[in-house]
Amino acid sequence: MKKSSAVIIGVGPEQGLGAALATFFAGKGLHVFIAGRSEGKLQAVAEKIRQTGGTATPVVTDATVGQEVAQLFNLTQREGFSVDIAVYNVDSNIPSPLLETDVQTFTALWQQNCLGAFLFGKEAINVMQPQQAGTLFFTGATASLRARPPFTAFAAAKAGLRALAQGMAREFSPQGIHVVHTIIDGVIDGDRAREQFPDYVKTKGNGGLLQLEAIAQTYWAIHQQPLSAWTHELDLRPFKEPF
Repeated sequence: MKKSSAVIIGVGPEQGLGAALATFFAGKGLHVFIAGRSEGKLQAVAEKIRQTGGTATPVVTDATVGQEVAQLFNLTQREGFSVDIAVYNVDSNIPSPLLETDVQTFTALWQQNCLGAFLFGKEAINVMQPQQAGTLFFTGATASLRARPPFTAFAAAKAGLRALAQGMAREFSPQGIHVVHTIIDGVIDGDRAREQFPDYVKTKGNGGLLQLEAIAQTYWAIHQQPLSAWTHELDLRPFKEPF
């Protein structure tokens, strides 16, 4: 039998969702293939996982380049792993009022948040189909459901991601592949938020931010759902977050 693994793309800082998911899955006994564009960050996350008894393979990958995404999944097969979980966690956002948004910015956001998801999802499905099993996660955002200036371009890309996930779920669920779209409706308590908008983080107070471990626990619980009761879409937010 093949060894179990998880593939997570969009792994950045050690205190980030990609790293948290990889660490959690490794703690459950899966070998994790962690992918992203920064070799230094990947190596740091991989070393942290190894220090806690897990196993990890860092793979520098640009999610918007089809050949690189294909090579990522080819590596899992050459190494003799099944892909039990695949997570598209790439999340790039650029605030820009509509009339100040140029084609380059709009295209870049679409490539990173939607096109990359298509490339990643397609390769994941190709690996999971022979297994007739596997969970494929797409990490969305509040903008997946509604657009709010100055993030209209970002929302257009995230809405496309949601549609992609929904279509894939309807096509491949009958083949045993669980496709999930998660809406992160709030601020994650990680390095990005604390470095980019520390004052806003302080205003959220105790329990006002999404905790990385809690999100990872939810992803794992969904992965373990029985076939007769699958979740396709869910939203996660702190208990005090308005919606």
